[in-house]
Amino acid sequence: MNQPSLPANRQTDVFDLSFKVFHELMARKVNHILLVSSPYDAFIMEEEGRLAQRIIQEYRGLNLSRPPHLTWVSTARKALQELERKPFDMVITMPRIGDLPVHELGRRIKKNHHRIPVFLLTPDPNWMRLDPQCFNEDCINRVFIWSGNADLLLAIIKSVEDAMNVAYDTERARVRVIIMVEDSPLYISSLLPLLYKEIVSQTQAVMEESLNEEHRFFRMRARPKILIASTYEKALELYRTFQPYLLGVLSDVRFPRNGRIDPDAGYTLLQLMKRETPDVPLLNLSSEETNRERASAIPAVFLNKNSPILHEEIRGFFQAHLGFGDFVFRLPDGLEVGRAANLRQLETILPDIPQESILFHAKRNHFSGWLMARSEILLAYRLRPVKVSDFPDTEELKHYLVSCLRERRRGRQRGVVTDFDPDNYDPEADFVKIGSGSLGGKARGLAFMASQIRTLSHLDERYPDVAIGVPKTVVISTEGFDAFIDQNQLRDMASCDQDDPQVMDVFLKSHLPDRVENAISLFLEQARCPLAVRSSSLLEDAQHQPFAGLYNTFILPNCHPDLEVRRRQMVRAIKLVYASTYLKRARTYARSTGHRLEQERMAILIQKLTGAEHNGWFYPAITGQATSFNFYPVARMTAEEGIALICLGFNASDETRRRALRFCPAHPQLLPQFSTVDDILKNAQRCFYAIDMQAARKLVDADTRATIVQRDIDDCLDHPPIAAMCSTYIPEENRIRDAISRQGYPVLTFAPILKHRVFPLADILADLLDACQEGMGGPVEIEFGVNLAGNTNRINEFHLLQIRPMPQFDQQVSPSISDAQKAAAICHSRRALGNGHNCDMVDIVLVDPDTFDPAHTVDIAAEIGRLNSELQKQQKRYLLIGPGRWGSSDRWLGIPVTWKDISGVGAIIETSHPALQADPSQGSHFFQNLTSSGIYYLTLQNDAHGFLRWDWLANQTTLTRTAYLRHIQLAHPLELYVDGKSSEGIILDPGENPPETSG
Repeated sequence: MNQPSLPANRQTDVFDLSFKVFHELMARKVNHILLVSSPYDAFIMEEEGRLAQRIIQEYRGLNLSRPPHLTWVSTARKALQELERKPFDMVITMPRIGDLPVHELGRRIKKNHHRIPVFLLTPDPNWMRLDPQCFNEDCINRVFIWSGNADLLLAIIKSVEDAMNVAYDTERARVRVIIMVEDSPLYISSLLPLLYKEIVSQTQAVMEESLNEEHRFFRMRARPKILIASTYEKALELYRTFQPYLLGVLSDVRFPRNGRIDPDAGYTLLQLMKRETPDVPLLNLSSEETNRERASAIPAVFLNKNSPILHEEIRGFFQAHLGFGDFVFRLPDGLEVGRAANLRQLETILPDIPQESILFHAKRNHFSGWLMARSEILLAYRLRPVKVSDFPDTEELKHYLVSCLRERRRGRQRGVVTDFDPDNYDPEADFVKIGSGSLGGKARGLAFMASQIRTLSHLDERYPDVAIGVPKTVVISTEGFDAFIDQNQLRDMASCDQDDPQVMDVFLKSHLPDRVENAISLFLEQARCPLAVRSSSLLEDAQHQPFAGLYNTFILPNCHPDLEVRRRQMVRAIKLVYASTYLKRARTYARSTGHRLEQERMAILIQKLTGAEHNGWFYPAITGQATSFNFYPVARMTAEEGIALICLGFNASDETRRRALRFCPAHPQLLPQFSTVDDILKNAQRCFYAIDMQAARKLVDADTRATIVQRDIDDCLDHPPIAAMCSTYIPEENRIRDAISRQGYPVLTFAPILKHRVFPLADILADLLDACQEGMGGPVEIEFGVNLAGNTNRINEFHLLQIRPMPQFDQQVSPSISDAQKAAAICHSRRALGNGHNCDMVDIVLVDPDTFDPAHTVDIAAEIGRLNSELQKQQKRYLLIGPGRWGSSDRWLGIPVTWKDISGVGAIIETSHPALQADPSQGSHFFQNLTSSGIYYLTLQNDAHGFLRWDWLANQTTLTRTAYLRHIQLAHPLELYVDGKSSEGIILDPGENPPETSG
């Protein structure tokens, strides 16, 4: 049909003009990012290796047809070389880069590439400990606090792009501007991702109401810009420049003005803006409630930064005050003959697409273009130079395309996280993620190591009879948690003070989002094996102040023949893991570490349990924990060789953990717990925990805890893994033989494993600890499970169940302690944990050695808890001194304090006492929280460890005395120094000897 040419041309001109408007918006992009960090930090920066895909998912194509490419280097030297080799748009660096202080790296970058912004991401929320030069804009543009949430990275990228495009976009299309005035890295890091989330959400809502496709694209590209100012002068400059386009202003109260902190800077700024632009919405953010009236007088909306629901209140301010697609196969005439939303669908339908359509798209590079938009860069570049003429016929071209897609899809699943797709769920996938949120700390570490293990080909060569890897895993991302909390209106739980049973009851009565329920049902249709349901929160297993050991884990038999029964059991476990986010122990730890509980978000880690069923009982042959650094090496061990603890069955009780066998992977035959026959008989594990599968197959109740049963080893000697790890005690000879025999009594010694290496556990641990430490850039702690195949056709399995960084010592600030200072100290320990110094403790809580009684350690713990609470109310850190293992679950080995009993402590001294004999404990969640919170720990179990001047303590004034404690208050703060490199620590009384440490 012939059409009039003039109107058609005019229509085309109008379309091109309109297209040009939205296409030119956000024209300058962050295309190339240089990341300077350890391999583990780089993995997180890409959000489990897929930063570009996360950007697309989060912002739905908002100027992201070309996602940024991330180039990673591990040293400052390599970073400077890379900058000379090709252009970059921004640099992100983590604090630990080894060969150069980060501020010096920033200064050198600025010297040669002054237009490239440099950002420092530190995992440590105590940002004031950073070198002041990190806040010099001649070195670092801005400091952010990294807590493992990829949304912050996305926000930084968008912030840079906004600054690059704001001048043109405001002039060309009158795009709106929001100014945020804030100088605290902690609050900027918290608020900036939230602001971008809200803006994108609002933009998407408007897009749904758009009249047509062109309008929708315009709305996407024309979203408001966010500009950040940290000083009064910068804020005023932004205001003067973009006043006509101002949508709103969010401002702190205290920030620099004229080079000094001005407590009224924000108030003055907002008054000026309101006076000159009365209609602009203003938001005043302050941690001081007294500023509410002043904000009201401007007038401006006031929000208290200390509010437990600050993020929700900001969302309320936005709502109240501020108002890419499928591959479509077509024939040359435009007729649609098929469509695909993802690579799997494309691979599936390609063979059935008409040849004319394949040729039509191949000649126009449509395949490579579509793939490029989905961050499939390598595959896109592989296909782009391929020509139709390279193939004898179209069928060969189809076959080539399908092969490339299949190779890429399968390769993408190896060692990475696969997104859950209900229409294309692959039960054989190793690691599946439900939702687009974060994996959380625990799952993130596992995903990272799954990717690393795939590259360690030497493990397959060294251990051909062992399958080493991560068990099949499904993760419900933090998106599911957010949806659950919002759907059931539970945001106020962050500020509640309900008892734990009340919290759990509220969560059990709530409903999971439909998407999560449907995904669980689909997963359970395929999974008929025992499962572990574990927490994986954003802050869990972080390198600084981890929320380690605070949340719940549930073991599910998952063997009932009725799918609905298994679904109810799974749903209950998920709800209770969610609930543990707000239980008392989590709330207490969050307050003591300065975290905001409302910022914590929970992912759910569902893992196939390692183990096998033996005569109706399911359990792993070995479960254990290992660390790459041993704080307490003995005999021939060195600290760097690490330490491991193992037991039979599930590690489900304090008794199991207490009897766990400790050994060094480099010296597996050196077992201090098994030094003599009597020691072996006394310390060997006698019971273990297993799942009663026969009972579980009949249990219809959602609570499956009753199926986890303690069994005596003597009753299970016919089980192959137990027979393979036991020795025999011969009473007549008072000796133990390294094999099981009917002539004596069985004893679980693990001798066939550790001594005769029937299974190479020690060697595998040594290799994996080295690999994990290298990958994560520092000492690590892992949990693992072992399944012994025995005489079956199955292969032995070693599964990595969890990995987390050990608390890091700041190697750049290690005090140098002289011999003279050691002699002058009131305390000197050669076995000290931590690194740095403390000079703010004037209080000492001393367990009085004269009244100490091991039979009353529970009472002593209660007294410490009460005194700790009083000192916390006064915001005073204190020195705690007492005998035995602090935090021991065995009251006869030490004082069984929990974290909440000592959450205000600044340092601990572990002493000895004639009435109590215990080796120092290590590697527990208790110690993980202590050391990562900057709490120093000095061990003085014997004279070889150092000394404590008890005469000095006796001469100090006692402020209060209880039945077992002395509360001493000093006139001057103590000076404590710990050298993390040498593990030496001293405490000085400045009234006697002024400190002269250096470093």
